Amino acid sequence: MSPVNRTQARPRDVAALAAATLAVGASFGAITIAYGLPAWLPTLMSVVVFAGGAQFLAVGLFAAGNPIAAVLAGLLLNARHLPFGLAVADTLGPRWRDRLIGSHLMTDEVVAFTLAETDPAARRRTYWLVAVSLLVAWNVGTVLGVLLGGATGDPDALGLDAAFPAGLIALILPSLRDRDTRLVALSGAAIAVLLTPVLPAGLPVLAALLGLLVLFRPTRRAGGGRPPVRASGDPEEKTC
Repeated sequence: MSPVNRTQARPRDVAALAAATLAVGASFGAITIAYGLPAWLPTLMSVVVFAGGAQFLAVGLFAAGNPIAAVLAGLLLNARHLPFGLAVADTLGPRWRDRLIGSHLMTDEVVAFTLAETDPAARRRTYWLVAVSLLVAWNVGTVLGVLLGGATGDPDALGLDAAFPAGLIALILPSLRDRDTRLVALSGAAIAVLLTPVLPAGLPVLAALLGLLVLFRPTRRAGGGRPPVRASGDPEEKTC
């Protein structure tokens, strides 16, 4: 079976993805309560923002008292939606209503499932099916997490504070097979760890973007960049 076929939106695949989204949404709701933030905040964010990782990052920075860093980090984290939007613009159609709603519901998974389809009608159907399924699952999960966090009194006791970092690590592990990606990730992590004691909360995360500078490092050519040396006994090339 080809990789494209494995990504196409079969009902069982969408259901499995929605179930996973619900679980992560529950951890988000519970973690927000653990940070001492009001119960209405995660629910409002899940409806208005609907940005998964950016929401986790934002509530952590809000709790640390750095809302400006939360906004900047969210914008940087979701900058990938610009090329995503260009890729699925035709799928959403020319009407502004569809484009506005569709852009709000856009996630990595929605774009992946959509682009796996070759038929334009199937792409449009897949986009809305996956997008609405994830929106519902994420918001239901968030509400359950808020209720769970309020009922337990200490969501950290359930280990939910580690759920999002563990999920992110699982997501990036396949990408770390690439040498350049691995260097960027390790450099950014090192920068963030080193700056954490001296910068306000949230800024070390933004400073980790400096890890991208390793992509501009000079590369050595094979053989150290030196031209091949002609042996003393080799005959000289003849010119016409």
